[in-house]
Amino acid sequence: TRWQTLNAPHKTLLDGMPMPDANDEYLFYQALLGAWPGDRQTPNGDLRARMADYMVKAASEAKVHTTWINPDEDYVAALQGFVNGALDDAAFLEAFRPLQQRVTFYGRFNSLAQTLLKLTSPGMPDIYQGTELWDDSLVDPDNRRPVDYEARRRLLAEIKGLPEDVPANGTARARVLMETAAYGRLKLTVIALALALRHRHRAVFEQGTYTGLSAHGPRAEHVIAFAREHGDDTAIVVVPRLVVGLTDGQERPPVGPEVWGDTWMEVPAGRYRNAFTGEDLVAEEREGTSGLPLAAVLGHFPVALLTRA
Repeated sequence: TRWQTLNAPHKTLLDGMPMPDANDEYLFYQALLGAWPGDRQTPNGDLRARMADYMVKAASEAKVHTTWINPDEDYVAALQGFVNGALDDAAFLEAFRPLQQRVTFYGRFNSLAQTLLKLTSPGMPDIYQGTELWDDSLVDPDNRRPVDYEARRRLLAEIKGLPEDVPANGTARARVLMETAAYGRLKLTVIALALALRHRHRAVFEQGTYTGLSAHGPRAEHVIAFAREHGDDTAIVVVPRLVVGLTDGQERPPVGPEVWGDTWMEVPAGRYRNAFTGEDLVAEEREGTSGLPLAAVLGHFPVALLTRA
């Protein structure tokens, strides 16, 4: 409602009604939250053009005020004028940024969780071109923009320079990745290390069973965990869910004992190594079964991929 009030001057009267209508205006805000490029403070020309093109495409395909076959040029002009006016309005941008930053902060953890689940769940994972880093694409043709492969090669070379097993200082590297999350290397690291581990344990992921793992304790509803097993080889996947509630609405990473408390998960007995931090964890007996504390599993990194050490 505050944004609507601030942007009311950017609407155009058509047949006595301010346009664009409320539905298209709401869609604009929703799309802008998703497409805003990371931690940028102000919109650049590329974002302006993309948002204007996207809104015309969405309105044309909704077929309420305009269509591709019978375009209403006045409505299209009003829509484009509204988008450009809003993105030029310093008061609106100041009111918009706090929610945009909050969505971006939590969205990154959702992205990491979805990425790891995709790479380790039964089936063959597929990564759409360019989405190895944070992706803010809208629908086509926006999602067919040229991919900066050189930047990805450079970042991947840094990751491939690591030993096959993450070194003992992996927790320190994890902390640096978290502190520089805006650059996308965090997501690329998860992809690279998970695919490397998947390659080393092909039978587990191509032929192995899938078993959901139970969690217990105060934050049990905030974790998704499962095991992939083939013979004596086991991989365990752990990701957070509903992260806003998990962190009590505080913008902090979902890691460590302050977040997870005494929450623990059932795992087969044994010693495990975390592919992302290099830590070794030993399952201990908990309530008649073996388990691992989530404060340790997710102590330094927001997702975990464990294998029997």
